[in-house]
Amino acid sequence: MQNVFQAGIINDVIDLITDKLNLIVSLENHREYNNCISDVASSKLLLALDDFTHHYHVTRLEHCLHVSYFSFVMCKKLGLDYQSAARGGLLHDFYFYDSRVSKPAQGIHCFRHPGIALENAEKHFPLNKLERDIIVKHMWPVTLTPPRFRESFVVTAMDKYCANRELALGTSTLRPIVRSAS
Repeated sequence: MQNVFQAGIINDVIDLITDKLNLIVSLENHREYNNCISDVASSKLLLALDDFTHHYHVTRLEHCLHVSYFSFVMCKKLGLDYQSAARGGLLHDFYFYDSRVSKPAQGIHCFRHPGIALENAEKHFPLNKLERDIIVKHMWPVTLTPPRFRESFVVTAMDKYCANRELALGTSTLRPIVRSAS
């Protein structure tokens, strides 16, 4: 894949996101977002997501970063738990197979991968109930059980937004409508 991350761990993920998404980000948001995701972003396992194409020219890691950052910004603006939204968004597709080539052992990918992502995330990171709900419910309304928390709805919406932009543009460089300069 693109092997965006040369150092083996993500040291300053916000720089990648701001470059890819053409965002203007305040120093406060820069620091706050990095603090929210630092334990997850420092995991070498997360880097493995960069080896899987997700939406055409966008890797699964890039997609998760897009969803995570947009969810962070939206939840912060709404006065919600933006740390859990950022972490849950980063881990919402935390599975390690190419869904275009192989399928989960049981079930259909769109129904099964949220549970697989949650199982993987729980093995490697401490998660709160909100982060668990975000990960396992992010495919709603395809999956029938709706999100329990407002932050879960935000991440679900940002997942759809980012996926549609990635598919429509066919590139990993998105031009966002939302700018965070506060």
